[in-house]
Amino acid sequence: MSAITGGAASVPRTRDRESTEAMLISAARSVLAEVGFQGLGINTVARRAGCDKQLIYRYFGGLDGLVEALGTSLSADLATALPKVGEPAATYADLMQRLARGLLAVLRNDELLQRIIVWELAEPSVLLTKLNASRSKALNSWMAAQRGDLVPPAGVDAPAVNAVIIAAVQHMAISARAKGDFAGLALETDDHWHRLQATIDDMIQQVYRPR
Repeated sequence: MSAITGGAASVPRTRDRESTEAMLISAARSVLAEVGFQGLGINTVARRAGCDKQLIYRYFGGLDGLVEALGTSLSADLATALPKVGEPAATYADLMQRLARGLLAVLRNDELLQRIIVWELAEPSVLLTKLNASRSKALNSWMAAQRGDLVPPAGVDAPAVNAVIIAAVQHMAISARAKGDFAGLALETDDHWHRLQATIDDMIQQVYRPR
């Protein structure tokens, strides 16, 4: 039996909870990608997964819990996609270059993540805030694992600078998907992206150079 068609009593005893949760998260991701955040609901996800909606309440406590689990799954994908460099970064600037390059590469190839960021800006909600928090946690975890003892130069407001870098990377990736350029800068070919990346690298090195 591959789907649950009745109530809780029809759930096969041998069904593995972990695989069922993964199936529901996958269904939620699919719905989100196809119809957008406004179409993400208990009934829609249950239909896509081919199971009883009561499983969502049983395993996740409802839509909020499912969205939290989806955010964790998406963030795990992001954390996996970011570069894991064995050799420690020589400077804090090098560390931020790695983050900018990795995030840019991820965003260029992840349309769903781009759309989630747009929804967070255009249609803020409690559920979208949960997705944003999960993504921020993944980025912070990556930084903590890669940073070691590195610290930014004295006198540099690193949180503000890093926020600007991440915002720029996100906006460039979203603009490229939407119209192929930003402020007259073409973002269609690898050469265009190499030009952008070189500029970001230079800016990072300049702002984080030792005082």
